[in-house]
Order: sequence, then structure tokens, then C-alpha cells
Amino acid sequence: MAVDLGKLALEEAANRGASYVDIRISEILNENLTVKNGEPETISYSQMRGFGVRVIVDGAWGFSGSVDITKDEIKRCVERAVGIAKASAMLKKRDVTLVKEKVYREKYATSFKKDPFEVPLEEKLRVLVEVSRFLKNFSPLVNVSYAYYRGYRENKLFMSSEGAEINQQITWCGGGISAIAVKGSEVQVRSYPSAFRGDFATSGYEFFEALALAEHAKSVGEELVQLFEAEKCPSGEMDLILCGDQLALQIHESCGHPTELDRVLGTEADYAGTSFLTPEKLGKFRYGSEKVNIVADATAPLGLGTFGFDDEGTKAKKVYLIRRGIFVGYQSSRETAAQLGLTESSGGMRADSPLALPLIRMTNINLLPGDYKAEEIIEDTRNGVLMMTNRSWSIDDKRINFQFGTEIGWLIKNGSREKMVKNPTYMGVTPQFWGSCDAVSRDDWKMWGTPNCGKGVPGQVMYVGHGCGTARFRKVRVGLIG
Repeated sequence: MAVDLGKLALEEAANRGASYVDIRISEILNENLTVKNGEPETISYSQMRGFGVRVIVDGAWGFSGSVDITKDEIKRCVERAVGIAKASAMLKKRDVTLVKEKVYREKYATSFKKDPFEVPLEEKLRVLVEVSRFLKNFSPLVNVSYAYYRGYRENKLFMSSEGAEINQQITWCGGGISAIAVKGSEVQVRSYPSAFRGDFATSGYEFFEALALAEHAKSVGEELVQLFEAEKCPSGEMDLILCGDQLALQIHESCGHPTELDRVLGTEADYAGTSFLTPEKLGKFRYGSEKVNIVADATAPLGLGTFGFDDEGTKAKKVYLIRRGIFVGYQSSRETAAQLGLTESSGGMRADSPLALPLIRMTNINLLPGDYKAEEIIEDTRNGVLMMTNRSWSIDDKRINFQFGTEIGWLIKNGSREKMVKNPTYMGVTPQFWGSCDAVSRDDWKMWGTPNCGKGVPGQVMYVGHGCGTARFRKVRVGLIG
């Protein structure tokens, strides 16, 4: 039935003069659970079905979508998309051109052992209630505790006038815990396994079970209470070691977003700025040290940005963005690749619903493993600070100047952790910061997943991944700098 409706859209658009058309028909399932202080706060289950049609007419884009998946509605939306394209063509600066891509007729599904949507709600809530209640009662200082779970699935059909016919199923889930404590006017927070409601992966319920929230709750509570007695993070230039959960966000903000080609070309600016990586820098600009190798990899196992094909029918691939410190590639679409004279799209065009236009989105932006073990980086550091778990961040609209704060840190003296420090912060300039990276681990490398990357106007929220371990950066400004 869906294929027949897709064919109808393609025929209708062609009859109305479209030189290109594609359609996405999808169903999205979303389950969100939040437990606060041992009591359920949010129990949300949503199901959304719809379609979106893109056309090129007279060299310009048109788009329309609807939740009413019927023949009459498809015809109406095709007519509207064609009308929008014709209106846009009157103001176009250039004709839309797409780089050629191989045409696929395939099926793809992310793998899982336990279907998250078959696990009883009671079982999920039991885990969350127990761990949240434990944290709330851990100490009188604990003001509020949270436990989170989220499950997601999208079933999607993509068809195009080029002959593509692709069926995909993307399933992911995960969760986490956090607690906030108050002592006088001081507030501290600890989270596990990461900030932003935890960690997520393209996997089944077995991934959530493997997070072992209950087993880690005690250490979360202990560190939270200990932070009140810890010294403040020192200020000045020191070596900085970032653990994976914080390094993932650093990669996201200072490597992922600036390599999005729509930001460079100015078609993305309102939501979170543009980019300093202008086209003349491609293949020449030193982004970081030779230790820095970063890829956009939509094929990485467990990655939250892993899929079979993007929303233009481009097959998932691994693309180098930074190779041995040199900026060598963009995240692109078929259109932006053509604008820059590239031969292929990076394959990262995605929309967060069938009613939204696909945008260039991060897939899995990964810092490839290096030569060190994580503990060896610490042992090799004479005077530094190790930081983990994000608490705050800020970066300018060109993605150059940034500052981050984390939940917790430890002073490193002569190769060992000396003592805990609280309210750790650091700041830097993107190419200088990555240029100071002299050690990257291999033994603790893993995929981290965040489901809340915002972009676009109207805004879209997308799920993305970051593979990394531990890394060291020399002579970074930490603490409060006057």
C-alpha cells in the first residue's frame, strides 16, 4: 500500500513538471519515562505517521507533508509542493543541482536482541523508581533525583523519481540518572552515564540493562556529597584530560557543527550560527595536531547516528573530516556537494519527522582511537586536571571560541589523581585547542549517543552519536581566568 502511494506521488509530481521528486512515508514510536524522587513524573508514549514530498521544479525546491496518508492528500501535497517550487524559482539565485548517487532498492534495520517496545512498562518503571528513590534517600543534602528512559523506533519508506525504493527500521533506546544536592547556597550535580538524560544507542532493551543504573547509583551519590568538601578547580594554564562523556560534547560542538556544509554556505545560521571552515580551507587548514583524526561514520555499530540510508537515499558511509589534523571533508547533501564541486554527498541528510525537510545532520562524529591507554595518559601527566560529565557550555556563532564546565574533576600530580575538585571549567579557541591534543586513548573508546541535537528553523531535534575515549590537551586555560 505504501509503495503504491509513493508511486502515486512520483507520477503526480512528474505530470506537474517536476524534474526530481522524492517521498518519505514513515511511522515514529516514542516512549519517554522520567521518575523524580522515586515517583513517576512523565509516562509518555506517542505514535506519529505521515509523509513528506520534495520536488524540484524550474530549478527550485518545493516541499509539503501531511499526517493524512491517503491518495487525495498525497495529490494535494504534491500540488502544494510544486506551487511552492514555482514560487521559489522566481527568486532563485541558481538552479538546484544534485550530485549523482547510485540508486538503491533495499531494506535495512538496526539490530537488537530485546525489542524495547515489547518490554512491559512496569519493568522499566521498577528500575527507574528504585534507583531514583535510592539517590533521593542517599543523603539529606540530595534535593532531587531523576531516572530516565527513552525508546524510539522509525519505520520509513523512501522512494524517488530516480528509482530508489528503500525500507528502513531504526530502533534505539537508553537512559540515565542524575541527582542535585544543595548545601547552603551551593548546588552540585552528578549524572551517570552522561549528562543530558544519559546515554543511548541503536540497540535493544539490552543496552539499557547494560547501563546498570542501580549498580552505579552509590558512586553517583558518594561523589555528589564529596563535591561539597572538594577544593575549587584551580585557575591558570594546565594540561587538560577529558573523559569520553565530556569529550563527546567537545567533538559535537567544535568539530561536528562547524563541518556542516550548509552552515558554511549560509543556509543554516539562525539556530546556532554558521562556521569558520570556509571552502578555501578544505584540504589545507590545520584543525588540530597529527593525533586528531575525526570521521563522520553512519555505519558505526551502536552509533545513535547509524542508519542504512539517509533521507536522500544516499547509502551510509564513513567520511574523513579531519585527517592527521588537517581539515579534509565536510558533512554535505547532494545539493551542497554539487555547489562546492564535490563528487558525492557525505550521506547525512535527515529529518526528524516526515513533516520536516531533511537537513545536513551529524551522523556519528568520531575521534578515532589513538596509541594510549586511558590510564597511561594520566600516568604521563605531571600537572593537570581531569574533567568529566558536562554541566554547562557556550560557543560562539562561528564555532571558534568556547567555554565548558563539567560536574566533577580531579587534579593530576606526577601521574596520579591527587584530589577531587569542584566546578571545573575550561575554555579555548577551536583550532588551537585541537592543536594542543597530544594523546588519545584506545582502550576506553566507545560510542556515546545524544538524542537532542537541535538545528534548523523551524527547529528539528535529531539523534546523533560520538565515538571517543580519553584525550589530553596541553596548556589549556582552566578555572576562572581574569
